[in-house]
Amino acid sequence: MKLITFRRTPVAAPEAGLLQKDAVYPLAPLGYGDAESFIAAGEQAIASARAAVGKQPAVPLSSVQLLSPLLHPPRIFCVGLNYLDHAAESKMAVQAVPTIFMKLPSAITGPDSDIVLPPNSTQPDYEAELAVVIGRSARNVTRDNWRECVFGYTILNDVSARDIQLATSQWTLGKSFPTFCPIGPCVVSADELTDPHTLDVRLSIDGETMQHANTRDLIFDIPAVLGYISAIVPLEPGDIVSTGTPHGVGLGRTPPRWMRPGEEVVIEISGIGRLVNKTVTARPV
Repeated sequence: MKLITFRRTPVAAPEAGLLQKDAVYPLAPLGYGDAESFIAAGEQAIASARAAVGKQPAVPLSSVQLLSPLLHPPRIFCVGLNYLDHAAESKMAVQAVPTIFMKLPSAITGPDSDIVLPPNSTQPDYEAELAVVIGRSARNVTRDNWRECVFGYTILNDVSARDIQLATSQWTLGKSFPTFCPIGPCVVSADELTDPHTLDVRLSIDGETMQHANTRDLIFDIPAVLGYISAIVPLEPGDIVSTGTPHGVGLGRTPPRWMRPGEEVVIEISGIGRLVNKTVTARPV
């Protein structure tokens, strides 16, 4: 199952749907106005949607605009320094527990949308990440039950203004400019991606590979991250937990390689797809 959010026209309201090959099956006829309500409805919603696919009218994928699959997640948790080589290139020590910070949902944008480079940052950077979408409320998650709270997986670009981020020990604002959280193109349900710890992750800019790694190299794997967070705050349906980025970010290069206007940034994660965005300069207000 591939869960998406789409728009039929530039002025139409967003809708949730299921993507099957090149066909989009809207979820509104089943009573789900958005992806978040579908996820929160649990197994009953999933079963009814699967039964409906192929029996209800479909919309051609080519006729819609894909948005971020989740437009209003309750929270976006991120893990910093979760690959050894990335910690080394950032000149930061590996922590004994996961380094958790937040991105604001107002930073969300979707596939084929622009990443707007703000005028008050000269160091915009890219970060390819596998993100986990939570499917049910959960507290004190363990290695035995972590899969029970996972709805699926998607791609997230943890765009970061390094000069803003590193001016303070608090990272949230430097990672939450508008459009600094591209997500998509879909959420692949957990049953279709049975082992999220064997996925290739690649980011390229204008065709040049900048990051390439595998999720098997995570320092803190998904059950460890979910267990750590949920022991402190309960996870909620629709929460996004982004698992961290591998080495190759602009900050770690000599000289640093910041994103520039007019570039195409592509993230590919095996089993999920491609998240494509272009960079533009912010328009004067």
